[in-house]
Amino acid sequence: MDHNSNNSTRPTPTPGAADAGLNPGAAAAPKRRSRWLGSTIAIVLVAGLAGGAWYLVQSKKNPSGMAAGAPGMGGPPGAGGPPGMGPGAMRAMAVTVGSAAAKRQTLPVTLTAMGTVVPTTTVTLTTQVSGILRDVLFTEGQMVKKGQKLAQIDPRPFEQALQQAKGQLARDQAQLDAARVTLKRYQTLWDQDSIARQDLDTQAALAKQLEGTVLTDQAQVQTAQLNLGYASITSPIDGRIGLRTMDPGNYISAGGTTGIAVITKIAPIDVSFTVPQDHIPSVLGAQKADARLPVAALDRAGNKTLAQGVFLTLDNLVDTATGTVKAKARFDNSDGSLFPNQFVNTRLTLKDESALVVPVTAIRTGGNGDFVYVINADRTVTQRTVIRGMSTVEWVAINTGLKEGELVVTEGADRLKDGAVVALQGDTPTQAHGASSGRRGPREGGGRRGNGEGRGANGAAPGGAAGNGAPAGGGGGGGAAVEPNAGQPSAAAPAVNPDQPAAGASGSGGSGGSGGATPATGSGQTAPAIKPEEVPKGMAPAASTVQPAQRANP
Repeated sequence: MDHNSNNSTRPTPTPGAADAGLNPGAAAAPKRRSRWLGSTIAIVLVAGLAGGAWYLVQSKKNPSGMAAGAPGMGGPPGAGGPPGMGPGAMRAMAVTVGSAAAKRQTLPVTLTAMGTVVPTTTVTLTTQVSGILRDVLFTEGQMVKKGQKLAQIDPRPFEQALQQAKGQLARDQAQLDAARVTLKRYQTLWDQDSIARQDLDTQAALAKQLEGTVLTDQAQVQTAQLNLGYASITSPIDGRIGLRTMDPGNYISAGGTTGIAVITKIAPIDVSFTVPQDHIPSVLGAQKADARLPVAALDRAGNKTLAQGVFLTLDNLVDTATGTVKAKARFDNSDGSLFPNQFVNTRLTLKDESALVVPVTAIRTGGNGDFVYVINADRTVTQRTVIRGMSTVEWVAINTGLKEGELVVTEGADRLKDGAVVALQGDTPTQAHGASSGRRGPREGGGRRGNGEGRGANGAAPGGAAGNGAPAGGGGGGGAAVEPNAGQPSAAAPAVNPDQPAAGASGSGGSGGSGGATPATGSGQTAPAIKPEEVPKGMAPAASTVQPAQRANP
């Protein structure tokens, strides 16, 4: 009984546990398989992420989904057509630029400098006598003539002084006459030996004294007359009078620095400017050859010529602080175009020389100096360094770097670089031919879905698809598909055989199903059907109608 009881209470061993104890490798095998499966899944996920990142980078670099000028990646060309060509395979659109030919032309050798208009004569209108300013007889800004009466000081004090001087003169003149009569009588008595010599000499001295007094009185009369004349203020020059600084009724003093107004002579008028000391020999040599060197006065922008004049002279010394010497030119200024103290640009013409010139807008400046873009015969541009010479507002001389007749870019150079393709104004712009972006087409038969482009030649089937590494199916019918968003459509000739593309102008289509069972999307026009009686002998009749391509899902 005890034996059976012990057997009934003994635990039954588990088969798995017994196997694990007998064979440890059998329990570790599932763990290794799950570990390898997890590693494989992780590797696949990493590869997928890397592929997705590569695809995003490539799609940003080439949104059309094709490498430039290369067939579809991962698949051979479709049957019956050349490799697909994307827009990147075509030449980039040319930049339309302005151009001009380098030509030989006579340019003036000029010196340009800032100048100041200075009047030839400036007068401050003052008085030489003191008194009350009674009248002002001019209008501010008026053109006045020499000798014209401009102001009047109260003349009554000067008139009284004149009368007093005249009365003194009359009294002294009468005393002189009496002394002369007495002297004549004394002379007769002396001849008769009736008076002493001393009396005769005294009377002669008195007559001389009175003559001096009369001369003094005469001078005083003339001074009084002069002061009376100074009471009337007249213009000493021809010119333009400025704003007055004193009103009638005020007391004006002789010798004042302010004066009543300022008069400037504006016709003719001078312009003062500076010449660099390095150009002094050139200016002197040109002046010896032509005594009347032309000088033009321009506005501050340097675009408008205000007046034409002649060069006068250089100063007699060089300013050591600036290294320049002052010069002066004279202008007729009869129309008053130049105003005193006005700032102008002066252009002194020394001589004329023949030089190879281009428009100023053709010159560019870079790290290596001045350069131009030269247009080659194949409508590409070459950057060429030049050395510029003298220049005007419109033209600049080229000393080295260009030949006569070469075309240079004058407009649109900011968008160019060396080797860029350009189109001249008036030329037909360069355009890509026949390339358009296809869309993905549905897969049927043995073909795969692809995202690419194809270009059929002479009605042949479109090229292979440029997809994501998938082989392309058979090409669709040339020109039979219609893409709403495609580029320029190309006409296609009628098809005469369902299994053979129509002959005619090339059409572009995406990848289709094998044997052309599925319509492809691309650019083109629907080919019209051909009547059975119009089919040549030996050729199968075409289908009665051709359906337009269905819009593929984006």
